[in-house]
This record gives sequence, structure tokens and C-alpha cells, in this order.
Amino acid sequence: MRYSDFKIFRFDFVSLYCLIYKIAQDMNAGNTVFSQLMSLIHDYELRKCIDRYRGDFHARRFTCRDQFLVMSYAQLTSSASLRGIEAQLTAFNSKLYHAGLKVMPKSTLADMNEKKDWRIYQDYAMVLVERARVLYKDEYYRLGIENMVYAFDSSTINLCLQLCPWAKFHHDKGAFKMHTLIDVKNNIPNFIMLTPGNVHDTQAMDSLPVEAGAYYLMDKGYVDFDRLSRLFQQQKAYFVTRAKDNMKYSVFEAREVDRQTGVISDESISLTALFTAKKYPDLLRLVANSPPLHGRGAAAHAKRFQ
Repeated sequence: MRYSDFKIFRFDFVSLYCLIYKIAQDMNAGNTVFSQLMSLIHDYELRKCIDRYRGDFHARRFTCRDQFLVMSYAQLTSSASLRGIEAQLTAFNSKLYHAGLKVMPKSTLADMNEKKDWRIYQDYAMVLVERARVLYKDEYYRLGIENMVYAFDSSTINLCLQLCPWAKFHHDKGAFKMHTLIDVKNNIPNFIMLTPGNVHDTQAMDSLPVEAGAYYLMDKGYVDFDRLSRLFQQQKAYFVTRAKDNMKYSVFEAREVDRQTGVISDESISLTALFTAKKYPDLLRLVANSPPLHGRGAAAHAKRFQ
């Protein structure tokens, strides 16, 4: 190797080292991990949501943005109580400025959580969801379909009925349900609604945002043929759910299936029961399969026939 080549090599190495050092300094620049995460939050969109519901009206020391940052910090640190949040913020008081946080007393945070309009953060969450959907729109999806695919289900969360008298469940127990619509392709929640625990799952379908041409996956607890007809069939959307054992129907058409794939039958059916036939007069597609798990078959019906 010639000396001139060595000089060029050494020059390139020093330049590369300086470049990496400069990039590392620009990435950190004295900012904490929390402040770097919160830099992704656009203040303009958050301010629009706050002004829409007059969230900072009569606010003096602590604003809705401060509340959002503190609650985000509590979520990321898995804080379980207001006292724990206040203790952590007080312990790191000298570092809060660089993180964009303030020491917020637990009583102030409790009042803000109780009195601030929750729609501020609901609207802003939907803004973030739309941005995330744009980022993930070109991601590979194993089903190989272009239509949107959603999964809709509910989770029951137990509460103390004495502290939350509105959360009536049954007898002397308290609970509320969180009805969630998940974008299966992007794994992003698209719709969340909270109801008392005694509200049936089918009633939450009335508030469901239905898109034409989209697929909706639901458990058989959502089998309400009146709502399935009004919300999906009439709006040209598709649904897939499990069939109930006592469903009465007649076979209109049977298709050939490959039993090696686990599919037993693929049929077009029409409901024959007196009331269900009136509620859903159109044809349904009934697919029965035999999964290896538990050694028993399962049946599902849907609207689409292609």
C-alpha cells in the first residue's frame, strides 16, 4: 500500500468518525428519551383540539398540554396511582425542564382528569390514528386483500360499585365494557366506546363507524340479524362471525371445497325462522371447518360470496 493511499484512507476514517459523532450529538442534544418521544406530538393539532372544546379556559398554571404530557409519562412508566405520579415527578424535579414536564400535585391532576373534556384527547387520538394508518398503508398483509379488515370485540373491566355507582353490571358487582374496533392490517384501534357492564355487545354496534367494502370480524355474541342487515348489508360492508348452534336455515347452493384445507362445507343459505327471515331476507354464506384444535368443527357465516 502506498503512503498516498494510506493518507486517503486515514482522511476518510477521520471524516467518518466526525460525521458519526455529529449525528449522535444532533440526535441527543441533551434531550431525554421522553422529550424525544414527545417531539413527535404536533402541538398545532393538539391546540386545535383544545381550542375546539375550550380546554384551557380559565387555566392559569397548568394547561391541557401539561396534563397530556404528565399522563403520557404515567402511561410510559406504568404508574398505578396519582400519588405515585407525583412522587416520581418530585424525585426528578431537576430534570423535568429538559423533559418538558412540570411537578403537578395529585389533587390538581385529579381535578383536571375529572373536569377536562375527554373529547379533547379522543379527537387528538383519532388524528394520531389517521397518521399511523398512512404510515402503515403499504405494509404487507398475509391475507392478500386490498379491503380494510376490522375486528370488533369488547372487554369487561371490573370496578367497585360503591366508588363507581354508574358502572352497573349485575347484582352487587360493578364493571364497564370497552368496545374496541381494531384495524387488523395495521394493528391500530380505530374506534373505542365505554359503556356500563350491563349493556349488551350488540347495542354497541349502533355506534360503529361502518365503511363500505370493509370486512368486520366479530364473535357470535354480535349475531343480531336486524343490525347486521341495517349496518352492514345495506351499507355494502361485509361481516364474518360465528354461527349459533340453533340457527335455522335452508341451503340455497353448495360449493365444492378442498377438505385438505380444513374446510368441510361452503354453502349459500337463507334463514327460515319466522322473525330472523324478516330481519335478514338476503342470502348468507355459511362456511364450516374442522380445525385440529379440540377436534371439533366450527361454522361461520358471512355476506360476501366471491
